[in-house]
Amino acid sequence: MKRREFITLLGGAAVGWPLAARAQQPVMPVIGFLSGQSSRSFVPHLAAFHQGLKQTGYVEGHNVAIEYRWAEGQRDRLPALAADLIQRQVAVISATGGVGSGLAAKAATATIPIVFSSGGDPVKDGLVTSLNRPGGNMTGISWFNAEVTAKRLGLLDELVPGAGTVAMLISPSDPDARTQLADVQDAARVLGRRAVIVNAATADEIDAAFAALVQQRAAALVVASDPFYLNRRDQIIALAARHAVPAIYSNRDYVTAGGLMSYGNNLPDAYRRNGIYAGRILKGDKPGDLPVDQSTKFELVINLETVKALGLDLPLSLQIRVDEVIE
Repeated sequence: MKRREFITLLGGAAVGWPLAARAQQPVMPVIGFLSGQSSRSFVPHLAAFHQGLKQTGYVEGHNVAIEYRWAEGQRDRLPALAADLIQRQVAVISATGGVGSGLAAKAATATIPIVFSSGGDPVKDGLVTSLNRPGGNMTGISWFNAEVTAKRLGLLDELVPGAGTVAMLISPSDPDARTQLADVQDAARVLGRRAVIVNAATADEIDAAFAALVQQRAAALVVASDPFYLNRRDQIIALAARHAVPAIYSNRDYVTAGGLMSYGNNLPDAYRRNGIYAGRILKGDKPGDLPVDQSTKFELVINLETVKALGLDLPLSLQIRVDEVIE
């Protein structure tokens, strides 16, 4: 072979080497992030999810991609969003922001792994058949937020002891509505309080619900744990302030935005765990073999400015138990 031909052949091979090397690199896995809420209200939870992924060695844009789908508090959008992620052929779906996301993802696929995050009972809600051995393509994080509704009413009763009538704002379309409703009614009977139930599943219905509870002379309000309500957080807080109704919520996001008080799980920690499970599945773990992780970190958060604005006194019983006071 002549020298010129050898150099030409060598140069052609050198050009081909990087192309071959690139072709052999593994394709970056894609996580489908499905949420019943909005990206605006999810900032701290999303940061915690990324932290969990990082703990398992995954960083968005570096060795994993994430496709986000937000229902903006509209449950009826979830099935189409889940179907879109299935069509995208994601490697795993993190179904967050309420039980509706998990149910929509489950209905859309029986093969793609799903990691749900839910405040209800995953067995009662039909997500899994067992907490210890979920089986199938699903596992997740549960904090049983809906199960502590009675506890919220008890805390509110300590802050507003003279409330003869208490109201509960709830959406009949929420899968966890029946459980929360029964808990509040039972707790109200034990406390000797009259319970008024006001239903709202749209923004206009929330306005009407507050008018109804004022007409019923409700002296305090329990707002149900519901992704739709969290998405309408500012509207609910403004109405509670306008009508001077002390209210307790399931999520600290209400309180940081001016709401009176909340009792519920530390959600960033729960979403960090969701990220860990998603990362473990990308590494080869089977979702059906991962027990449902039950988050047990609860926190009581109180907004002192709102306490003062409502003319309330913070009793010692709550002062010694509060996890965070926002001033």
